[in-house]
Amino acid sequence: MSPLNLAAHLGRDEFLTQVFHRHYRHLPGAFSAPGELMTWDDLNTILATHRMDPPRLRLSIDGEMVPQYRYSAPVSTRRHTVWQRTHPAELHERLAEGASLVIDAVDELHPPVGRAAMELEQWLRTGVQTNLYASWTAREGFGVHWDDHDVVVIQVDGSKRWKIYGPTRTAPMYKDTEEPEPPPEKPLTEVVMRPGDLLYLPRGWWHSVAASEGEHSLHLTFGIQTTTGAQLLSWLADDLRRHDVVRLDLPVFASTEEQAAYLERLRREVVAALGDP
Repeated sequence: MSPLNLAAHLGRDEFLTQVFHRHYRHLPGAFSAPGELMTWDDLNTILATHRMDPPRLRLSIDGEMVPQYRYSAPVSTRRHTVWQRTHPAELHERLAEGASLVIDAVDELHPPVGRAAMELEQWLRTGVQTNLYASWTAREGFGVHWDDHDVVVIQVDGSKRWKIYGPTRTAPMYKDTEEPEPPPEKPLTEVVMRPGDLLYLPRGWWHSVAASEGEHSLHLTFGIQTTTGAQLLSWLADDLRRHDVVRLDLPVFASTEEQAAYLERLRREVVAALGDP
């Protein structure tokens, strides 16, 4: 089985019908050679050869971002653009203090991870972005939190303890009408991720993560783009602009009867569109 074939490792059709968006899944030892995706040397090469301004590259500790001036400095080019140059010594000091290193969209920087993300996109028919997380101490980088997208996590090296609390709101969103209720005091389960382990976690599930096993940790998180009813309605609103009733101004100053007639015309177009396979 290819180490990049996440669909096969997760369970293909059984995963889609029984697990996806529903429950977490932990698969110990799913990958025999996780280093084929990423190594510490690969990470060092990425840091040495790419300009990555915050928040693309960032440090986090106790749920807060570390100010970028504590590990980088602005540099002006001859074309008067400004970018942040990382200071290796100061970066190492922040990491030794307990900060976690994050690189967003590492799939765009490292081809093996990019291929894995692309295979996952083709299987799930949605966008995927892969972020890299590296920790050197037991201090938590992000605290107890939830993500607004499902994630597939691969532990590449070292180990990390995940405390999983479960959801307190059905399918919470980044733009939502209210925040989820706080998580319970005790986790639903605890999972220690070791090299080659795979974890799937639905969006909205509270969790905390720490390299608390006395080892450094390097893992990849494949974030799965949501496709919600709200997004369908937003797309539909744009698509329906081809109909004049959608482009017309709302009849704010019209009679009650005229307003009702307008809303009925609008309703017919929306219902017809939703009924079109």
